[in-house]
Amino acid sequence: MNIVLAGSLASLAAGAMTAVGAIPVLFGRSVSIRAQDLLLGFAAGVMLAASFFSLIIPAIAAAETLYGGAVAAAAVAAAGVSLGVLALAGANRWIPHYHVVQGRQGPESRGLAKVWLFVGAITIHNFPEGMAVGVGFGGGDFANATALAVGIGLQNAPEGLAVAVALLAEGYNKWWAFLVAGLTAIVEPIGGFLGSGAVALFAPLLPWALAFAAGAMIYVISHEIIPETHSRGFQNEATAGLAVGLVLMMFLDVALG
Repeated sequence: MNIVLAGSLASLAAGAMTAVGAIPVLFGRSVSIRAQDLLLGFAAGVMLAASFFSLIIPAIAAAETLYGGAVAAAAVAAAGVSLGVLALAGANRWIPHYHVVQGRQGPESRGLAKVWLFVGAITIHNFPEGMAVGVGFGGGDFANATALAVGIGLQNAPEGLAVAVALLAEGYNKWWAFLVAGLTAIVEPIGGFLGSGAVALFAPLLPWALAFAAGAMIYVISHEIIPETHSRGFQNEATAGLAVGLVLMMFLDVALG
């Protein structure tokens, strides 16, 4: 299969799990804050493991092949991760968005309805995830990329549920909450297409792109998910979820990759 098509389809499938996660709201199922923090902690653990096992370690290996030395490979990975962190920090600063606990962030956003601010927040999360999957397939390692896509899909489900529940709490009806939660994932196949296409066209970008995607996801974990899951009194549950997610993603990466 064409690697760009594979990366795009895999990121689309991973993104679709956001809508799957939001399905309970259609049946009027309430989800406790404790459960939300546990599930979001799980998502953070999956992302953390994916950042290292599926992105940073392959980035170092690819850079060693390209540049012929461990020091150069480590420098490329460090630079790529740093660029990813800086890019997401810039997006967080300049894109108006809204978090359930942290409230409004980014530039002045009086003219935007809160629903679109929720969309902005989850878009900041989802684009680097889609790009990570696309870059994985663009590098040609389908086994590792498949493990990454499975992991990203698993962590997208609780994120979709969290968005839908938050919208319900703001007074939106269940169908609108479900639709918006699902639509937030539309940026993932875009990121997947761009990531796989860039690496397929210019192979030396691979270690940089892998490390960049890792840095972007690490920023989301530290700046967004962990603070939110540790601010409502259920930090023990969130930490337990993170540990389970990390171990599961580590196992998937080794078993499938």
